Amino acid sequence: MTDTFVVTGGAGFVGSHLVDALLAEGNRVVAIDDLSAGDASRINPEADFETLDIDDPQALDSVLDAASPTVIYHLAAQSSITKSVKNPRRDCDVNVRGTLNLLEAANRIQAPLVFTSSAGALYGNVAPLPTPERFVPSPIAPYGASKWAAEAYINTWANSSRLPHTVLRLANVYGARQSPGGEVGVVAIFSYALWRSQRARMYGHGKPTRDYIQVADVVEAMIRASGVRGTFNVSTGFETSVEDVYSTLAGEAESSIEPELLPLRDGELRRSCIDPSHAERTLGWRARIGVKDGLRRTYRELVAEFEAREPAATS
Repeated sequence: MTDTFVVTGGAGFVGSHLVDALLAEGNRVVAIDDLSAGDASRINPEADFETLDIDDPQALDSVLDAASPTVIYHLAAQSSITKSVKNPRRDCDVNVRGTLNLLEAANRIQAPLVFTSSAGALYGNVAPLPTPERFVPSPIAPYGASKWAAEAYINTWANSSRLPHTVLRLANVYGARQSPGGEVGVVAIFSYALWRSQRARMYGHGKPTRDYIQVADVVEAMIRASGVRGTFNVSTGFETSVEDVYSTLAGEAESSIEPELLPLRDGELRRSCIDPSHAERTLGWRARIGVKDGLRRTYRELVAEFEAREPAATS
């Protein structure tokens, strides 16, 4: 019998990869996205697609009741740190109230939720490195606060409903389909600048570090975690500086263009490295793709996307 899965944020970078993986296993997938940040062209044509805002409970309930999914994967979010600083109310509406809408629907149809939170945005600048799940979050931007609040609702609903809801705290995800527009996704932003032979902006003078994880590893963790109650870091456990990321991508691009060095922006971390050992012990999962190999492969994949969308730039 075919299982049905709902993926909110299904037109997003990570969500579209998850949709593909679930379809490849022979499942039915209903992708939900309001297309405020997602791209409809990313959605696999074999998936059912519903355009709606998760902050609209009536529209959401209608789709979920009709789908009657086995699992709900919740990736839809307002994910811009700077936007959350400028408009924390909208951030709260989507990330907290939208999650609550999904939890209430999940309780009604008895489907567990797999929620993607953000490790770096939660743990803050005072966390030990690598940071384990037991460290009490100390976010420095409204985006991190909204993710932490959403986690609290998920854990509360898991306690009361006994549904095995899951929280996955993702490190910095990169890979094909990541948009170079805006502030999120430094790998895609750098790759686009290098492809266009433009000077990239490097905030924090290249010194901030992150735990970069390839999207294929993240998707595998999400599938393994479905129906397993708990909170899990999804990361590599390795710290990589922004300047090292740029250097690796520039090497693949055979470029000698030096980036523009700028101060760190409000709400951004100085260092981040996340401990994945709990996921390895409990889910039998660990990241398999090394950062340098993953970055080089991603650059080639992203360039192919850029060339398909902007052929005039290569002429």
